[in-house]
Amino acid sequence: MRAGGRRPEAVAESGQRAAGSGQRPSGRFFRSRWVEVPEGIDELDPAGLAPGFRAAGVACGLKADGGTDVGIVACDQRAVSSALLLTRNAAAAAPVRVCRERCKEGAIRAAVVNSGNANAATGERGYADAIAMQERGAAALGLDASAVAVAETGTIGVPLRLDLVLEGIDRAAATLGSGGGASFSEAIMTTDAGPKRCCVRAGGVTVSAQAKGAGMIEPGYATMLCFIQTDAVVPDPERALREAVAASFERITVDGQMSTNDTVLLQASGAGGEPLPGGLLEAVLLQLALAIVADGEGASRVGRIAVREAATRAEAERVARAIANSPLVKTALYGHDPNWGRIAQAAGQALAGVELAELGPDRIDAAELGGDSSEAELSVALGRGEGAAHVFFSDLTHEYIRINAEYTT
Repeated sequence: MRAGGRRPEAVAESGQRAAGSGQRPSGRFFRSRWVEVPEGIDELDPAGLAPGFRAAGVACGLKADGGTDVGIVACDQRAVSSALLLTRNAAAAAPVRVCRERCKEGAIRAAVVNSGNANAATGERGYADAIAMQERGAAALGLDASAVAVAETGTIGVPLRLDLVLEGIDRAAATLGSGGGASFSEAIMTTDAGPKRCCVRAGGVTVSAQAKGAGMIEPGYATMLCFIQTDAVVPDPERALREAVAASFERITVDGQMSTNDTVLLQASGAGGEPLPGGLLEAVLLQLALAIVADGEGASRVGRIAVREAATRAEAERVARAIANSPLVKTALYGHDPNWGRIAQAAGQALAGVELAELGPDRIDAAELGGDSSEAELSVALGRGEGAAHVFFSDLTHEYIRINAEYTT
């Protein structure tokens, strides 16, 4: 976990939001005005797990503060359907390579995870270490290695203390339980201010999820780590996950940096005998994605930039990302400064060389930059066509610089 105090409203299990923010009531998982929640959803203990899943987390010594840093989540059902999405970063970490090359992505029963060390840019030794984690997890759980995914997060370029991790895997496997969601979600955190997790029930099925992420956030099939469990019947888990990720984790940025370790795993046991209610997975992942943005390293506010009237959707996407990742726009969000000129500048830079009608206050709505809300809605109309896209982003504060300047020192 990062050093220093943080505003408690930044994380999923947070306290009361600022007055007048338009947020849902305190204490609820679904709290953002931007999340469409299906009818009939019951929010359960956020540290709970879907029936038929067990988890655990232990401390093995990877984190300097002695915190929980090795975790396992596993499905008891033999016939599990799964989907796994991994980073597009060309410098993908060893666990990502192991998952791509050694996992049966449609039949993953368990995941072994460590925080405190990304095991990225660690060469063939790192690759061998990730394989050793996979094989130790499989042996401890009585599974084939291809049914065990590996995920790691933390500092890049540092060799893994494999002896500590393997001992942690053994202890985590020995303590797996239906109440282990709390310790597992803590085991995956790095600079997170707190856990990002939920457990919700709709009709006869349950969805639980645990995510981590606060910095190095920019889409690449998935952003950060996220593990989702359900007892629902999901006939095509890859399609379901891709569609939900496209509307959530692919819509966020904190600092425009695509991680080497991004991993999202969906496991569906089917034991509940019913399909997922429409929109439930999308709502869960979008709220988790917004919790990540709200917990962006040093962040105090979240913005949503909606670009419309672009020539194409791809053009709208390019402009939205240029605005969302602009340090000038992000600092205006932090300073509650309704400086629409910064949005015009970022949009024009993204469309350099294109003929564009002048962007003024008649085309840009930046009023909420200057408001008191912790969620600010912004928009720009380009006047070029019917393409549209939106991106969620965090503000840029002094604390982001401090955290990242001192990350390894």
